[in-house]
Amino acid sequence: MSAALDSTHDPKLRSWVESANPPGGDFPIQNLPLAVFRRLRTGENFRCGVAIGDSVLDLGALDMLSPFEGLGAEALAACAEPSLNRLMALGREASVALRRGLSECLRAGAPRAAELAPALIPQAEAEFTLPARVGNYTDFYASIHHATAVGRLFRPDQPLLANYKWVPIAYHGRASSLGVSGQQVRRPRGQVMPRGAERPQVAASARLDFELEVGLFIGAGNGLGQAIPIGQAEEHVFGLCLLNDWSARDLQAWEYQPLGPFLAKSFATTISPWVVTLEALAPYRLPWSRPAEDPQPLPYLDCGQLRASGALDLHLDVALETAAMRAAGTAPQSLARTNFRHSYWSIAQMVAHHTVNGCNLEPGDLLGSGTQSGPAPQEAGSLLELTEGGKRALQLESGETRTFIEDGDRIVLRGWCERPGCARIGFGEASGTVLAAS
Repeated sequence: MSAALDSTHDPKLRSWVESANPPGGDFPIQNLPLAVFRRLRTGENFRCGVAIGDSVLDLGALDMLSPFEGLGAEALAACAEPSLNRLMALGREASVALRRGLSECLRAGAPRAAELAPALIPQAEAEFTLPARVGNYTDFYASIHHATAVGRLFRPDQPLLANYKWVPIAYHGRASSLGVSGQQVRRPRGQVMPRGAERPQVAASARLDFELEVGLFIGAGNGLGQAIPIGQAEEHVFGLCLLNDWSARDLQAWEYQPLGPFLAKSFATTISPWVVTLEALAPYRLPWSRPAEDPQPLPYLDCGQLRASGALDLHLDVALETAAMRAAGTAPQSLARTNFRHSYWSIAQMVAHHTVNGCNLEPGDLLGSGTQSGPAPQEAGSLLELTEGGKRALQLESGETRTFIEDGDRIVLRGWCERPGCARIGFGEASGTVLAAS
């Protein structure tokens, strides 16, 4: 949970890639997020790349120039593969060394800029795939505001269960249905129990929803039976992405007791292609705290480092583009905006709790934060909350209304960190379009 800054965070840094320098962009030289890509419509092999301005730097091509030495060279060599798993497995020191080397290569005045320029590919001419081979996917429930609001809809007599303030609740998700931004999501079918009916029926979900989440990619793993201490937890986190855990609320309401989500969640999860490293986010660390009137975390979930800098000032936004808006050329409409700093459970606590029983995490494993909602109604991270369970339709600027997602709708998640005196760090977007049920 170190918030240490170095020369790579200097807000005065400029790149010889001019598109990285204007203020307000997602990918300045202080960011350098990683992804897996290839040239659009070429059938080339996928390989690792780093975002700089409106381009992606081909790290496989960069490796052929042998620009680094030592650990940085080892980290760069690990990027000459169709996933980030090998780099993730090398651990935090390797990703730090790679970041420093890339920063030096991409700074204005770098001596080898002319050699690197041919390795730049416009992002508009690239296609992306999942940044890692995800062996396991776990989705947490880390926002108390979301948990309370949803609990109030499903369990009016007991909105927040007694264990919530003690245990970072999670369920094991489905890694096989993960997709990258641009994913087309087929409306799921499953069992639903119509209001007033005596028996369930199989039908296409009529209450399809998004969930505005943050994804955590695991770097170096831990051995089976070896818990990760809270103070070391972030050493095992490679970076963050945006995550939309699509949810069929009518399937969920019928199936979730007694064992929790199943088919309501397993049909699709969309993530952003870019993984923003924890190093890039160092200027945006915040103290983590728990309200004094709430139970304080058990010792394995608490430490001085967590209290000093365990939270993150990460802005999150979710927008909707209907088919009619798309036909008219209208930009997606923002539905809600919140901040990851409101999360009741932190990054480190999720990792520490996941392993306290000896569970082994592996490089490329993905953890979802659960829907991130803030304390205000306009900070809700799902339509379930924004429409009060479908009781209050949202009025869109296009004249349309929505209670839940309709066929043809595109959901766009965005995230960024910014404040005066620091470079803006963007996450790009995670978008997905809903198709009619088959």
